[in-house]
Amino acid sequence: MEKGFITTDTQPETAILVGVITSDQTESMTKEYIDELAFLAETSGAVTKKKFLQRVDKPHPKTYIRKGKMEEIQAYVEANEIDVAIFDDELSPSQLRNIEQILKIKILDRNNLILDIFASRARTSHSKTQVELAQYQYLLPRLTRMWTHLDRIKGGIGMRGPGETQIETDRRIITQKISLLKTKLIDIDKQKKVQRGNRGQLVRVALVGYTNVGKSTIMNMLSKSDVFAENKLFATLDTTVRKVVIENLPFLLSDTVGFIRKLPHQLVESFKSTLDEVREADILVHILDIAHPNFEDHYRVVNETISEIDDSEKTTIIVFNKVDAYNPKPEDISYHPDGRKYALEELKATWMAKLGDNKCIFISAQEKLNIAEFKTILYNEVKAIFQVRYPYHNFLY
Repeated sequence: MEKGFITTDTQPETAILVGVITSDQTESMTKEYIDELAFLAETSGAVTKKKFLQRVDKPHPKTYIRKGKMEEIQAYVEANEIDVAIFDDELSPSQLRNIEQILKIKILDRNNLILDIFASRARTSHSKTQVELAQYQYLLPRLTRMWTHLDRIKGGIGMRGPGETQIETDRRIITQKISLLKTKLIDIDKQKKVQRGNRGQLVRVALVGYTNVGKSTIMNMLSKSDVFAENKLFATLDTTVRKVVIENLPFLLSDTVGFIRKLPHQLVESFKSTLDEVREADILVHILDIAHPNFEDHYRVVNETISEIDDSEKTTIIVFNKVDAYNPKPEDISYHPDGRKYALEELKATWMAKLGDNKCIFISAQEKLNIAEFKTILYNEVKAIFQVRYPYHNFLY
């Protein structure tokens, strides 16, 4: 292979996943996180061959996992020609270097994998600049390891973006690049602020939620638009804004990037401007995937992230989506011990309908179930704000 060029394999990369069970992270939590990591790996194009878990007091400072488990992984990697090992937590530069020297394959951590997915999904100048900034901020403390690593890799997952063509770049140039990207983002943010200002004083509604809960599908349903929707994590990165009219009432509806656990702090910082739609929204529509066994945790993660962005009180509508796929947990089966699915009226009588003391609605955007009631609730909330904002505007009465 000619030096300086990177080839792309036609075959997907094979991966193993590695996580730890600690006093702060139970076995059930770790298994769920590893399953989510597998979904991330699949989204990035890898095929997961095996998952490795180890129970430790805390991750090993040098190699993340203990010697015995590392030897087990090493034997599996060599016997099965694994391409990449993906670790479920952020690895320090020394951990990355030490693990790579032992396994002699490409090593990624959760942050690197998420950054790679963002790099592949970015479409606009805004999101591309944000992802590039986050990548450089991630790479900066890892320069020594990255440059020796990139001399021999063939590309693939985790290597999209700035690392591919900047092998000789030193810390000074990286720092300058970060500064330039921050300046570029400031300019883009100013342009976006002007654009938002030009939208007038229409009531603003923002769709928020964990990644892959159906926000884009709901956006398409309400706005009759064609926003990209796919059953993969982070299918859309760029905020989409559409004018929606329910009955005779117009308002602005925005779709935001999906949230996720352990989101790299570089991305949280970079994408805060993208989430200006959350800050400026009058109403938040918090969408939950009721079919996911841990939607309560997703609810908490999204709320915590939103509180970092905007601590103001907002009208919030909670939408339980995908009711057609909902299978209740054993402790939730109060109506149907035989496992029969809940009817909509029965769902309204469960504890979920009182989640967060907010207005709740149960729908299936895909199957168009209970959409009329959802639109009615949304209409009433928008109308209430509109009447306060325009007390003498009587076309709604």
